[in-house]
Amino acid sequence: MITGSGSILFLTSAAGFEDPEFVKALGEKGINKYIAFEVAEETVKNRYGQHYFVTMADMRQSDILRIVDVDGQRIFRNFDLGSLSGPVLHEGPEAIRRAA
Repeated sequence: MITGSGSILFLTSAAGFEDPEFVKALGEKGINKYIAFEVAEETVKNRYGQHYFVTMADMRQSDILRIVDVDGQRIFRNFDLGSLSGPVLHEGPEAIRRAA
């Protein structure tokens, strides 16, 4: 996900980027405008190794939004752009749309 403050890699139990619970969780973190791309969880597990398992076991995070990485340079190094789906554009609580 690309936000105004940078890139974030997260795991979510939400059905999609339009899920109201997911949008609410991001809003609670001050993220109301973003461009989101989906990447397979297995790929995250392979790229992040033990850190993936630490993130999954972190009881301070919820399944709706588990932050894996906030270092945009590392995220971009770990994923080929061709492995990303989307993007989904979100601007405010009501404006979600898929990019053409």
